[in-house]
Amino acid sequence: MAIAQYDPARLTLASIGSHSALEIAAGARACGLRNLIVTAKGREKTYAQYFATRDDPRRGCVDQTIELANFSDLLEDSIQERLLSEQAIFVPNRSFEVYLHQRYSYDQIEAGMRVPIFGNRRLLRAEERDEPENQYALLRRAQIRHPIQFKRSDEIDRLVMVKAAHAQVSFERAFFLASSPQQYRDVSQRLIKEGMLTDAALEAARIEEYALGPSVNLNFFYSPTLNELELCGTDTRRQTNLDGLRSVPPAALQDVADVAVRMEEAGHISATLTESMLEQAFAMGERFIAAAREAHSPGIIGPFALQCVIVAGPPKEFVCYDVSLRIPGSPGTRFTPYSAYRWGRDVSVGERIAMEVVFARDSGRLTDIVT
Repeated sequence: MAIAQYDPARLTLASIGSHSALEIAAGARACGLRNLIVTAKGREKTYAQYFATRDDPRRGCVDQTIELANFSDLLEDSIQERLLSEQAIFVPNRSFEVYLHQRYSYDQIEAGMRVPIFGNRRLLRAEERDEPENQYALLRRAQIRHPIQFKRSDEIDRLVMVKAAHAQVSFERAFFLASSPQQYRDVSQRLIKEGMLTDAALEAARIEEYALGPSVNLNFFYSPTLNELELCGTDTRRQTNLDGLRSVPPAALQDVADVAVRMEEAGHISATLTESMLEQAFAMGERFIAAAREAHSPGIIGPFALQCVIVAGPPKEFVCYDVSLRIPGSPGTRFTPYSAYRWGRDVSVGERIAMEVVFARDSGRLTDIVT
């Protein structure tokens, strides 16, 4: 069923029950749209119980749920038909990519997902570093500075971050730091012995310069209905066990000298920019939009993030070490001032997505915001 066959009065925003599903559900509810969360068995209570909508008093944000045995069952015909009957527009989050990609190729995901997707479904694969037209290719096309990459460990001549697949948690990466070929060998072998890393994952790992400076995620939104780029908000990550190591008292640093740095996502906190950096941030965002449009027409639709480090100057400069091509994982972007500067009030990314759907619905342009 094409989006043109949908009943505009019954549109439903749907997503995988993880990552940013509550953000999407709350945003839909704020704009008068229905919502539906696809959950997996054992993970349904957050959505079906604790945040379910109720009346008298009005509370909660999740209207309905579909419980699957596994998230990857989403592409089964019966589930696709259910979503189509609900007039669903699917908002992909990182969990959508991760869980489906464990079972399907990106070609199969793009073809098998018959439900209209908010955004450009062909760009989701660009987050994967082993895809030929990946985020690095887009960053180069956009002339955005990113960390220097090393092809072999014996080339290491500065502090680097090694990004490899985690041996136990397939959707996480086993990050570690090294500043010499010997340290690379020592740390990687220890992680292999601890079961965090495999020889195969190490062979396929990315070795990147470690840019020194504060990290900030530039959470953008490109609106096809307004033909404008917005900065929804800025944040930084809380990560295990990196944040714990940062708080170790100096007297105890020797005690954790051999502890491998872990950088698993634990949450986010708001982080504002100096106003002098905003123009540089928008310039990067505009170049990235142009590059994505050239590489994967129609390009960016809706939210994306350039995850950066601000390195010392003069002048200070962004170095982009990662790209997100869908809704960000942080619900806290609304608590930086940038959406209020634009809209006169705090607007979450989930609400901004719902606003775009309403703008497109009311102007007869739904085909411009889905693929």
